[in-house]
Amino acid sequence: MAPFTGLLFAFLASLSMLKDTHLFCSADPTDGFTDMPLTEYNFEMQWPYNLNLSDRYSNTDGVRRLWVYSTDKPFNPTTTTKPRTEIRIRGYDYSSGVWQFEGYGFVPNGTSGTSIVQIHRTTYPATVLMLMVVDGQLKFYHRTLVEPNIYDRWMRVNVIHDVDSNKITVFVNDVQKLEIEGNGPNAFYFKCGVYGQTDETYYMESMWRDIRVLKKDG
Repeated sequence: MAPFTGLLFAFLASLSMLKDTHLFCSADPTDGFTDMPLTEYNFEMQWPYNLNLSDRYSNTDGVRRLWVYSTDKPFNPTTTTKPRTEIRIRGYDYSSGVWQFEGYGFVPNGTSGTSIVQIHRTTYPATVLMLMVVDGQLKFYHRTLVEPNIYDRWMRVNVIHDVDSNKITVFVNDVQKLEIEGNGPNAFYFKCGVYGQTDETYYMESMWRDIRVLKKDG
């Protein structure tokens, strides 16, 4: 019995090591979802109204770089909101069902006090979710830590909004980091980029690639 017991402990230990090194397969956040077709039409740009788009945005080999300065104008002359350079997903506004934004995001060291992902509403309050960069951490608004030490690395970001259940779930690099209740029914859409908030730095930048919008099957 002793040799068998020893083998059993060794087997269990090896299983534990496999888990620790993430060799076990886990469900992908996009499982059970269908991609919505995206063209450049679906990437509606918002940037300081007195500048050319190329002054605050580039798209090189599929990497979309968005930057803004805290002294920039807002995105249109009739608003008093802070400066932004953002992608507003157009054509997939939703008010029911389960929808998902996916993108690989990169924030350079030094950017802070800016929203990089939003779920926007069409009536007040303006948002149900902001993922903000605060001193190198990704936070839900300024409050809840979502992901630490985000500077200078690519992150896979998945945001799932179950409208009917009033629930929002955020994954970073395939790990669930946040689950919150929404703020009720409305029409919603996704945004990403940089949008100055409280204590924003003079220069703000994020980069995005492989952006997807998905809808849950069924």
